[in-house]
Amino acid sequence: MATNANWTVIFEDKLIIKQNGDSAGQYVIDDDSFWSDSKFSNIWAIQHGSSTISDEVEYRDSTPHSSFEDANIGDIGQFTNKCDSAHLATLQANWDDSNVNSETEAEKITRLGARPTSYSS
Repeated sequence: MATNANWTVIFEDKLIIKQNGDSAGQYVIDDDSFWSDSKFSNIWAIQHGSSTISDEVEYRDSTPHSSFEDANIGDIGQFTNKCDSAHLATLQANWDDSNVNSETEAEKITRLGARPTSYSS
């Protein structure tokens, strides 16, 4: 696998890992229709973002590893968008759960800022 990748995708675990930045972390994407797309049927994992030369796709069978580009499975945005949505849901849940007794919504907004409505890596 490529080293120092920005993104790792592990199909069996339905897992997208963002390696760095403010939303770095692991996100399980529970979307069977996404993961069962036929273009992913033989893919075990992806490392993406270190460089075009070292971006790599690993296959479940004996198919030799390939570059992300040569795998012809679309762009990385299909994974980063899923990750961004999961991170936004986390930000919103954290905002929703950050309560102080007797605090009005206006006071909460003053303390935390507006509730997040979008996020993009």
